[in-house]
Amino acid sequence: MTDILATRRGAVQALGFNRPAKRNAITAAMYAALAGHIAQAEADGGVRVLLFHGLPEVFTSGNDIEDFAERPPLGEDTPVFRFLRAMSGAKKPIVASVTGNAVGIGTTMLLHCELVIAGDNARFALPFAQLGLVPEFASSYLLPRAAGYQRAAELLMLGEPFDAQRALEAGVVTRVVAAERALEEAWSVAERLASLPERSVLLTKALLKAPHAEAVARQMSLEGGHFRTLLTEPAARAALAAFLAKRRA
Repeated sequence: MTDILATRRGAVQALGFNRPAKRNAITAAMYAALAGHIAQAEADGGVRVLLFHGLPEVFTSGNDIEDFAERPPLGEDTPVFRFLRAMSGAKKPIVASVTGNAVGIGTTMLLHCELVIAGDNARFALPFAQLGLVPEFASSYLLPRAAGYQRAAELLMLGEPFDAQRALEAGVVTRVVAAERALEEAWSVAERLASLPERSVLLTKALLKAPHAEAVARQMSLEGGHFRTLLTEPAARAALAAFLAKRRA
């Protein structure tokens, strides 16, 4: 699939969103491909680090709403939930490079990364409540831990866009660099991680994740249940229909 680019550089496996005509909006097929690539990387002894990136002008605009409306994720075995479990359960460290817009899951997935390099042109948004939905990917658990309760509540409830500096202050990203340097900086960080003693890195990640693993899994399940229910209710249906009508117009 060309919408997801898999690039290997030494012990680093990169996965890139590559759907510029749709601003890297993610389809069910893309989620399935991502879940498969993560599983392969986890099983490949030659891969030590995963790296996610987008395009210079956009990381991802979130779910492809048209595809989402046609194939709503109404079961836990749907591609999006397979991706959520694969990424949140990955044992190998994950680095991300973010430039341009990172909307919805484009922001929440960063909370599962070890290191996130943001370009100074990055813009983030968590518009779940605006769409009549609830947060996903355990962001209602992880974001308050990173940002503090009130800052997380503002970002998740109002859903208004925020810039790279605010993402840094909220603990969503690790550092902010010039946009044109972000991807190479992320590669450099990933390669430095890959050069370290493998078992030490894996155990350090496992130790960092262990105190919260059960809570993250529980919150993902709780969010998923509410998300699937709300998808069938009038507010979300109206918001999604309005979005599609606006785009078609």
